[in-house]
Amino acid sequence: IGIWGGPRREYAAIKFFLYTLAGSVLMLVAVVALRLDSGTFSIPDLVNLATAGRLTGATLPFGGILVGMKFTTWVFWFLFIAFAIKVPVFPFHTWLPDAHVQAPTPISVILAGILLKLGGYGMLRACFPIVPDAFHEFAFVLGVLGVISIVYGSYVALGQTDFKRMIAYSSVGHMGYVLLGFAALTEQGMNGAALQMFNHGTSSAACFLVVGVLYDRAHHRDLNGFGGIAQVMPRYWALTTVAFFASIGLPGMAGFVSEYMTLFGAYQAADTRFRILVLISTIGIVLTAAYLLWAMQRVFLGKLNEKYKDLPDINFREIFSQAPLLFLCLLLGIFPFLLLDWMSVSVRSLISTLGGLLQG
Repeated sequence: IGIWGGPRREYAAIKFFLYTLAGSVLMLVAVVALRLDSGTFSIPDLVNLATAGRLTGATLPFGGILVGMKFTTWVFWFLFIAFAIKVPVFPFHTWLPDAHVQAPTPISVILAGILLKLGGYGMLRACFPIVPDAFHEFAFVLGVLGVISIVYGSYVALGQTDFKRMIAYSSVGHMGYVLLGFAALTEQGMNGAALQMFNHGTSSAACFLVVGVLYDRAHHRDLNGFGGIAQVMPRYWALTTVAFFASIGLPGMAGFVSEYMTLFGAYQAADTRFRILVLISTIGIVLTAAYLLWAMQRVFLGKLNEKYKDLPDINFREIFSQAPLLFLCLLLGIFPFLLLDWMSVSVRSLISTLGGLLQG
């Protein structure tokens, strides 16, 4: 980003670095404290100790109490914030739009497809199982943060005129479903959240490639500066439609399956307050359809902007880069079990460890 990015590349790169550094410092403190208390860095061993109630911080010089919080509470928040920055969860998300907008297209694809998922993976593997009592205590708070991310990210995306910034904010909204599904701690909700991580990686990466194709030709990303592009780039319009519909969560596309499972699983949570969160989060579904369809209208439909009457349609190389992602969006929308069957065993094991709700 800092070398090959846009006009504000250094600002975006430094901001990204500072956010990541802050989260990494918190994670380092938590990991060192866990090592001093337990004598091990092994995650399975830490999980076993936590299950037996033997992670108390009593062996630490300050007795494990930090700013009035008991050991497992502050360790949980240190780890959670470190991973929440990566997801990113509101209010730790502000590095993401700047990083995406300034990043070259391939780096935006890597950010959306890989980096954001590392945050969710870290929560599942390192944060929640090691301090399960704190996770249970603050599960509803995490659900609230997830819903805020869904509604806020989608609402802000609706107000964007920069094509790439709109897709960046959409990631905040879509990853909010992941946190909501985790917090619910039901088998369907957590499977849906894990599937949503993968599905968002494909649909969002495809959307960034879509933006890159148009920016490469027009040299700007102003949604209001196009119009009628479908008339000169019909193949590009077709691929964009598939990517947008996957992001919206149209039935038959992968995003629909994961979002449905997440919301249905959250509605079944043992804490009935999650039902209110599910109802509020449906606002995000409406807003997602609104900003993506409005973007399609402004860019592709209506009267052709004469400035772009000679734009070449998408070429084979660009189609080849998008096709595998869009194929997965369709394949997992029709056959989601191809991925769910792989994930379900480890998800059930994790839910059993955390004492969640297994279904059938």
